[in-house]
Amino acid sequence: MLASVLMMSAAAQAQSNAIRFIVGAAAGGAIDPYARVIADHMAATMKRTIIIENKPGANGNIAIQMVADAPADGSLVWVGTQSMTEINPSAYDNLRWSMDDFVPLIRGVEAPMVLVTHPSVPAKTLDELVAWIKTKPGQLNYASFNPGTPSHFFGFQLNQRFGLDLTHLPYRGSGLQANDLVAGHALLGFAQINNTAPQIKQGNLRAIATTGEQRSPLLPDVPTFAELKHPEFTASIWFGLLVKKGTPQPVIDELVQAAKAAHTDPKVKATLEAQGFEVSGRTGSDALLADIKKQGQRWGELVKAAGFKAD
Repeated sequence: MLASVLMMSAAAQAQSNAIRFIVGAAAGGAIDPYARVIADHMAATMKRTIIIENKPGANGNIAIQMVADAPADGSLVWVGTQSMTEINPSAYDNLRWSMDDFVPLIRGVEAPMVLVTHPSVPAKTLDELVAWIKTKPGQLNYASFNPGTPSHFFGFQLNQRFGLDLTHLPYRGSGLQANDLVAGHALLGFAQINNTAPQIKQGNLRAIATTGEQRSPLLPDVPTFAELKHPEFTASIWFGLLVKKGTPQPVIDELVQAAKAAHTDPKVKATLEAQGFEVSGRTGSDALLADIKKQGQRWGELVKAAGFKAD
């Protein structure tokens, strides 16, 4: 009996000492594997349990608010993304949080998006795709992996730049978007390279161009939009870690050191690179926050031009 009580007490103590990684997306999306591989390494470094909690909804705002409402003690770590940090503040009215409520720990990984089509689309280049779309006015959609994300706004920008009239078809996650693109229920869209590169290589999707500054190692034969003289379509999705402002500096320092160790570990890097990520591992809270705000201005202009406001 005593042994059972002691075991229960030890388990409860371990649970109370756990760090929780709060992921603002459903399990199975592109962010989930990143969060898990980094959490496993950091847990071993810090000798603490790290639990992944998926809190999808409102493009991450439910998860973000959860961290913002929690004590500033480092027990909750927000696994943030480019769209959540840079676009949400412009896309949502009456948010109860701002980026000034958080301290970025690390920008862990980055990856471009890729404009893909179903193989039934008779176009292999951007020019051919634009010409084909113009033969079907009012008949075509573009799929995004979530409303209020770069996938959504790059589709809007495609319409704006080339005089097209594609209708926005939003999905609730990159996995669902990719599945419907492969099935042909959606014929084109800006997708995450991580979960579409295998389908592209198998011939189930066709890649038109990527949004990175340089060609992706996953798709070395696919040009960038910048190569095609359209640098305005240049952007990368990124994932990283943040904590609530006011978290004690020693706690922040410990988390940053553990995060850096994870992102520089050769096995972790190899795993993430195989998923299509570039492992940047950028730290420096002030510089990261300044960059988020700068990029937020760019996306804010697109949000306004699109007339988008999230529900």
